[in-house]
Amino acid sequence: MKGSCLCGTVEYEIIQLDSPIAHCACRTCRKAHAAAFNSSAAVNRDHFRWSKGQENLKYYESSPGKRRYFCGTCGSHLVAERIGQPNLILRVATLDDDPGGKPVCRIWQSHEVPWLENGYQIPSFPEWQPGH
Repeated sequence: MKGSCLCGTVEYEIIQLDSPIAHCACRTCRKAHAAAFNSSAAVNRDHFRWSKGQENLKYYESSPGKRRYFCGTCGSHLVAERIGQPNLILRVATLDDDPGGKPVCRIWQSHEVPWLENGYQIPSFPEWQPGH
């Protein structure tokens, strides 16, 4: 599977996801991704490789030993790592291909924002909302 940042400067390839997908609503993920939650999965370092633009990567150490890597041009967060761990934490939304799995859980539910509503109870549209 292939993935990339918003501007296409950084690209990567993975062989497979090595854990199920989870939605994380912790405060640091919400701030880092400017979203109500982040969808991620573990990828073994042996199953991951940067294919383009690795020299453009920047990182922010959001907590001791945890680095969040992002494109230095567009700011897209791509992976995170905990130093010394065998897996990277892949930001699943940056995949260009369907990972073939669905999220299995939500973590840090205690940090979820009170305004989050999703599912069939709110209107949805295939593209823009009509009239906008």
